[in-house]
Amino acid sequence: LMVVVLLFFSPRGTHTNRDTYITTTMSFVEKLITPGTYKSAWSNFVASSSAYYKPLFRSGSVTPLWHFMLLTSVVMYTASYTYKGIAVQEARQEKNVALEEYYEKHGKSGHH
Repeated sequence: LMVVVLLFFSPRGTHTNRDTYITTTMSFVEKLITPGTYKSAWSNFVASSSAYYKPLFRSGSVTPLWHFMLLTSVVMYTASYTYKGIAVQEARQEKNVALEEYYEKHGKSGHH
């Protein structure tokens, strides 16, 4: 099925040999599903991060702290919006509808 889909959606005129294109595409798919690809990418990331941050930690720089705070904020807000965002928006919508009904019934005043 994958080969049929790839043959159907292959760009015309860009590859002179369709077998080469299929082999290249299948090797790309193989890289996506091979755990070694992700392991090597992770080890490269750890090595480059270590090479970047180790001198900053040793010199007492505040840059790693700011980077960690930024990463924490991005992860926190992304997770919060992803997992709770829809429920929070629905609750706010329900609250706004309830307040509008209350104001229609009792009037809207700034005093208690």
